[in-house]
Order: sequence, then C-alpha cells, then structure tokens
Amino acid sequence: MEAPRTHDDQLYERVAQILEQARSQVARTVNTAMVQAYWLIGREIVEVEQAGERRAGYGDEVLQRLSERLQRAFAKGFSVQNLRSMRQFFLAFPSGSMLPEIRQSLPGESGTERSVKHRPTFPPALSWTHYVTLIRVANPEARAFYELEAAREHWSVRQLERQISALVFDRLAKHRDREQVLALARDGQEVATPRDVFKDPFVLEFLDLEDRVNLLERDLEQAIIDRLETFLLEIGKGFCFVGRQTRLTIEGDHFYVDLVLYNRLLRCFVLVDLKLGKLTHQDLGQMQMYVNYYDRTQRTPHEARTVGIILCSEKNDAMVKITLPEDNDQILAASYRLHLPSESELQVELTREREIAERMLRLSKPSTSGGEP
Repeated sequence: MEAPRTHDDQLYERVAQILEQARSQVARTVNTAMVQAYWLIGREIVEVEQAGERRAGYGDEVLQRLSERLQRAFAKGFSVQNLRSMRQFFLAFPSGSMLPEIRQSLPGESGTERSVKHRPTFPPALSWTHYVTLIRVANPEARAFYELEAAREHWSVRQLERQISALVFDRLAKHRDREQVLALARDGQEVATPRDVFKDPFVLEFLDLEDRVNLLERDLEQAIIDRLETFLLEIGKGFCFVGRQTRLTIEGDHFYVDLVLYNRLLRCFVLVDLKLGKLTHQDLGQMQMYVNYYDRTQRTPHEARTVGIILCSEKNDAMVKITLPEDNDQILAASYRLHLPSESELQVELTREREIAERMLRLSKPSTSGGEP
C-alpha cells in the first residue's frame, strides 16, 4: 500500500516543478540568444568579406583565421564549416525570422537597412539546428513556409527534415495559383476547406513497405497504425485518430471504413479508404455511401460535412471528374508514394497533371465549328 503524501512531499513537488519550469525557461532563453548571436556573427563575416579584397579564396582565408582564433578563445563550435553556416544563415534570413508576428514588430525600414540596424528576433521554439536545416532550402518561399510551420506546430528537427525531404511545400503549392503560393509562404498552411489540407501525392516512405512483394491493403493499414503519429503529420494539420475498421451497419449489411479521423480545424469527420491499384468508380461510390452515412447518423449540427479521402496507388482524375458532382468538395482522391519523390519526379508529375486538366477543360467546352451546337 502506497504511503500517504506528507506536507513535505507536497512542498518538494511544488518546488521541483518551479525549478523545472525555470530550467526550461533558461534553456529557451539561451537557445534564442545563441541563434541571435550566430546571425550577428554571420552578418559580421558578410560585411568583412564585402569590404575586403576581391580575389579568389579571400573569404575562405578570413574564415580559417577567424576559426583558429575563436577556437583558441571559446573552444569548440567555431569550425570553418560552422562559420560558413552562420554566414549562410544571415544571407538566408537577412531581416531575422520570417514569421509574420515577428516581421510586424520590426521597424519600417527596408530589409537591407534593417539587417544593419536591428538585432534580429527568432522564435524560441526553433533551435540553431532547425535553422541549419532551413538554410539548405534554396527556394525562399518554401524556406519561409517551413520556418513558420516548424515554429507554430513545434516540429522537432527530425520532423522538419522529413517535411522538407517530402517536398510538403511543393505538394501544397501544386493546387494553388501564384498569389495563393505567396500567401502559403507568408501565412503558412491555413485550413478552412478540405482542400486546404490536401497534398497529392501523399508520401508514405516511413512505412518501409516499398520493397514488400504481394502487399495487401491490410498490410498498408497496419503499417499506418504502427506509425500513426508520422502518418497524421503527413496527412495534414489538425488531425486526430478516431478508429480503424469502423463498422457501418445498413439494414443488416456491414461495411468497414479503413480509418476514421477527425479534423479539429475543419470540425468534421474524415474517412480514409486505402486502395492498392487504380481508382475505380466503385471506390468512389463506396466512399460516397460512407460519407452520407456519417453525415446523417454521426455528424452533430455544429460540425461541418464529413470528408472522404481515397488513398490509392494510381489515381484516375477523369474517373473522379465524371463520377462525382461538379461542385463536389467532400470526396477527394489522392495517390500515395512509398518512397520520397525527387524534385524532378515531382515536376514531371505536375506537368502531366496540368496537361490532363487542360485536356479535360477543352473536352468539356462545346464545339463551335460545323453544324448545330
């Protein structure tokens, strides 16, 4: 039998909690101060290089001499490679953090003036290792997006690395025009409609199923359940797990939804059906039935309409367009990949899908030549 807690125990626990909170606060403060210091070091290096001799290797010589002196005075942490990262950090974030709430608090000078005059501000949630990862992103818009999402969603460095490797920004930008892409970089991923969380393709390389022969749908489902946290991060923002193989009974007939999720931002159920092979009209009809069932029996008045997502290894855009109503915004079909696509592979897929969309648009327009319309 556990001994009752004494007043001494309660006092100790309260004091220990205070100290733990103080330690965490100190760690965050130190982390932010170091990130700021590395930005300032990067700025000093750039200014010296810009004012120095214009000859090959000059910058490398400056960094080598600086590294040797700093390591004698401050020990580890100032290798030539680290100093290069600090220089790149300043060049990639010349005004400090790109987060809107931080940018809005800065003075109104231009970016160049601001980089000289102000001490930069960075979110305490992001460490120096986060920024070392971010400076490797060449596209400024993508870099701003990843910084914002990493800070707001409290991504670990490992999660940030995976999101970058999985080209999340490119996949979200794929369905947006130029103004919407700029908004994505400026404001992050805003979720107001089902398509706001829609990424195509979904990248499921973390399931380690690429080399599996005779893969079954239940294998895919089990692998997702085993790595649920990573799957929810991949599928989008605001998702919570509700159940798997959830049974629906209609006049004695039983049907099973592979995965039932809930999105707290959209305030709706999200039903996920997993399919191996090419999408068929039967798959779409089945998902329509699932969505109708949840809308009519599970959804409460304050919730939005249920969304259905069919994840298939081979999507059929024409089948989706023909089978579902033109104003459909409840049922989405997306392909999945069991490996990380390269940027070139993604560009090929973007081009192919754009050509298909343009062809479907032409076919939907009535002909204006030859005979009666």
